[in-house]
Amino acid sequence: MDTPFPYGISDTEIYRYLGYRGQTPEPPVLEKIQICKKRLMESVTPKAIWKYYDIHWCADGSFLVEDIPIHSKNLSRNLKDCHMICFLAVTLGPAPDRFIQKAEITAMSDAVIYQAISAAMIESYCNHINQVIKDEMMQRGLFTRPRFSPGYGDFPLEFQKTLGQCLQMSKEIGVTLTDSLLMMPSKSVTAVIGIGTTNPNCTMAGCEVCNKSRTCLYRRTPEGE
Repeated sequence: MDTPFPYGISDTEIYRYLGYRGQTPEPPVLEKIQICKKRLMESVTPKAIWKYYDIHWCADGSFLVEDIPIHSKNLSRNLKDCHMICFLAVTLGPAPDRFIQKAEITAMSDAVIYQAISAAMIESYCNHINQVIKDEMMQRGLFTRPRFSPGYGDFPLEFQKTLGQCLQMSKEIGVTLTDSLLMMPSKSVTAVIGIGTTNPNCTMAGCEVCNKSRTCLYRRTPEGE
């Protein structure tokens, strides 16, 4: 049956978000997962917006995007050799929040399951959009770096505001920021993706699962980890 969310969701990822490391949940939990998963897949409204910008590098290793200065050693390392950057925002819409909030009143265990499933769903959708961007760039002979979100390493969370303004997130995909810079709907993600002429052979799964992450010049992992 066609659903509004035709992207693959790994049950293993759902189990991981639920805390089942290398294990399969007991049958009653498996049954509940499938029920909640079906409800979410039939209700979410995934949307995405992205735009490309030129990078202007400064002598101190920082850079400018649309005359906006960006200071982050971790991000600068991730963007090494890049001359363009993609600003990205994705969301599953308000449905996950509605299911979670209702379950927090009626059945807290269901709320935990909805949280895990929607976390796996937003990651799957991010990967899908990431692949679309990667394919767009490959057609132009360019290559992408692992996506990097505000709040990671020394990339300030305050950059959410810049992304919101540049992408017009509220107008385009219905995502707003609270005073504490949380996104609403909550199952939303912002990120930047570096673009350059050199191929770093980065995995779609990101630096955390790449066996080159400790030595790669483009790694997303903050120093010291």
